[in-house]
Amino acid sequence: MSPAPSRTAPRQASRAEALYARLREDVFEFRLLPGARFTESEIALRYGVSRTPVREALLRLQTEGLVRGYFRSGWEVVAIDFVRFDHLYELRKLIEVHAVRQLASAPAVEPASSLLEQLAARWMVDKSQRLSDARAVAGYDEEFHGSLVAAAGNPEMRRVHADVTDRIRIIRRLDFTYPHRVSSTYEEHAAILRAIQRRKLDNAEMLVRAHIDRSQQETRKITLHRLHSVREEVGALLSRPD
Repeated sequence: MSPAPSRTAPRQASRAEALYARLREDVFEFRLLPGARFTESEIALRYGVSRTPVREALLRLQTEGLVRGYFRSGWEVVAIDFVRFDHLYELRKLIEVHAVRQLASAPAVEPASSLLEQLAARWMVDKSQRLSDARAVAGYDEEFHGSLVAAAGNPEMRRVHADVTDRIRIIRRLDFTYPHRVSSTYEEHAAILRAIQRRKLDNAEMLVRAHIDRSQQETRKITLHRLHSVREEVGALLSRPD
């Protein structure tokens, strides 16, 4: 009889995947602060896993630019680089402006028309129908912008936009920390969709530029405030007498 197939590899892969998700969330939530240094052994002890899935998860996070490994010197959470994020936002804006110009320049055909109808059903609603859950709105916000690019019909542009979206998520998700940003997002998304529907090319471009610029400015302010607050909390805990 042939030996039963080993389940070790699938188990290790699932552990690495789960650990990757937890570490990524901890970086995003600043539970692992930018600039923090650690070893694989420390991470394994902290999360109760072996070093094999730790290394796999960290290597994956390194490809995303979230952590950096040093030869025989452990790992570090990459510091927030606002210049890099400015460049990514600039690229995002170029793609989305092109997309809305394409969509506003001619009547939409399938599948673009269906995508736009779905967006209108979610964002062009009465205030009583708006969501208040910031995390849910953040997810739908990404969907809104991704759908605009998808509706424009260029798959390569869509792929690049998805990559940019993933790379700015660490700060962009903070855009919905305050309730007024949720209501502003509904209003701004609805205005963009109306401009597209009415074939107002220049207005659609102006609105999406302003929308992205405003989001970029808000996320920068909120990120700096959040980092300052977290560091103060950590400092206060460390300074407490035993």
